[in-house]
Amino acid sequence: QVDLVESGGGLVQPGESLRVSCAASGSNSMLSNIYSMGWYRQAPGMSRELVARMMTGGNTYYANSVSGRFTISRDDAKNTVDLQMNSLKPEDTAVYYCNLDVVRPPRTYDFWGQGIQVTVAS
Repeated sequence: QVDLVESGGGLVQPGESLRVSCAASGSNSMLSNIYSMGWYRQAPGMSRELVARMMTGGNTYYANSVSGRFTISRDDAKNTVDLQMNSLKPEDTAVYYCNLDVVRPPRTYDFWGQGIQVTVAS
């Protein structure tokens, strides 16, 4: 089992920056087999969407809507993943969820944080 705890959300004005962080804790057998860590978001009335994801080994993926503005980073020694969000827009307003995928063949495991609110408004 893995627990994910997010921090750092809040209310900012358009154009400002915000950093959200996620710390993973749990069984070593899970944490030593992390495939990817990332961030999703869900705005009111919308489905959850992938924002950014970093594979173990360093490959990253960004949604087109955040590419060039958001940066994902991981600290594998601490099992943390951060999302630096710059030039925020009102459409970035959403609940942001930390996600962690574990691969332990033949099974995969998918863990989620509780979500943290990010609001961009003037």
